[in-house]
Amino acid sequence: MSIYAFIFARGNSKGLPGKNIRPLGVTPLIAHSILVARQVKGIEKVFVSTDSPAIAEVARTYGAQVILRPDELATDTAAEWLAWRHAINYLKERGDNFETFISLPATSPLRNADDVRKCLAALDQDTDVVVTVTPAARSPYFNMVVRDDAGNSRLVCTGESVDRRQDAPAVFDMTTVAYVTRPTFVLEQSRIFSGRVRSVVVPRERAVDIDDIYDFKMAEMLYLDREQTDAEG
Repeated sequence: MSIYAFIFARGNSKGLPGKNIRPLGVTPLIAHSILVARQVKGIEKVFVSTDSPAIAEVARTYGAQVILRPDELATDTAAEWLAWRHAINYLKERGDNFETFISLPATSPLRNADDVRKCLAALDQDTDVVVTVTPAARSPYFNMVVRDDAGNSRLVCTGESVDRRQDAPAVFDMTTVAYVTRPTFVLEQSRIFSGRVRSVVVPRERAVDIDDIYDFKMAEMLYLDREQTDAEG
């Protein structure tokens, strides 16, 4: 089974300019995803899809192949699904076909190789897409509300009476640790939940999703703590 890994990274990040090549530790953010992919047996090739020459240079330095993304697919309003399609079609046009597609976003640099292996193993014949989730800090059954302009508020989920957080059903946040699917699904469908979705749970300390400087600072703290623990162990 041929597996290709992809990292999709735009150059014009609004939340944290230049974040994809910002150093986390001594390594550019995007390189953490490339290096993890290269640790996983079975992943044959690693690609970075980008519109940025600076990101492309870093990607090549760390051993990834570069797919230049059209400008119209690199805006902050463009659906990443379309960038997925572009990458798949780009490879098909050059005769490079593969069976399994895995996206490893640069914004989740704390994943490890075992997280990736579990996601790949979860894609079976009854599953179209594998996503990653982490236990949610809040629950729509207990302490998440919707409100109107006057401030009138109600629970998001009102069908069940839940008096204690411990009684609420377990809920999870989707993360950007990994997405696994087949190229045909991306080309034939328009979104993840068009198909049968299976999730893999990732601990919160490996599921940080970097969007702004506050997320980055959290990732730095967790990364340095992990590095220190590994050094002491």
